[in-house]
Amino acid sequence: METILALVRDYGTAVYLLLFAYCALKSGSLPLFAGYAAQTGALDVATLAAATFAGGYLGDEARFSLARRYGHRLSTGRPRIARLIARGTDLLDRYGLIYLFLYRYPKGMRTIGALPVGLTTMRWQSFTALNAASAALWTGLLVGAGFVFGKTLEQAVASNWAAASVLLLLAFAGLTGWLWWRASRMAPSHPAPAHPPAADINRPA
Repeated sequence: METILALVRDYGTAVYLLLFAYCALKSGSLPLFAGYAAQTGALDVATLAAATFAGGYLGDEARFSLARRYGHRLSTGRPRIARLIARGTDLLDRYGLIYLFLYRYPKGMRTIGALPVGLTTMRWQSFTALNAASAALWTGLLVGAGFVFGKTLEQAVASNWAAASVLLLLAFAGLTGWLWWRASRMAPSHPAPAHPPAADINRPA
């Protein structure tokens, strides 16, 4: 909370741009504290929610586009990496819907979360709709919780956020590992496609 109030004092309404940039790059406790600041009247809750959503949505759109356009270069001339990418994309093709609604929450995952989706066969139209829904849910949960629960939530987050984030990351890694193992047993390995998906993110439906 003190961080948000300091930002408001130092930057005024530009704090919304700072929150946009923060949410575009990572997922953390700042939107929670911003929600609490909105409860006290230091921030406008509607503008805050818009900035948080826009950062969360557009940041992942950029990462998806980057992976879709340049990601195939990772596997060029590297058969081992190509096999790993092929297996990972198979997994995302099966469980991508769940993944898109989970990766925002574990510590560290948000920064890279949309990159592997850009390597899959998922069309941009499908991704952007799911990305918008996921970002809206994430915004509602974090900003809404901060606005509604305020001081109580601030105390809990200050003492337990880091531990909870690490536990979420471990749970996410464990679930991913189990799904990877299950997919490996259910489907035979196959070579990476000779020609990667087209780079155009606006491929026709």
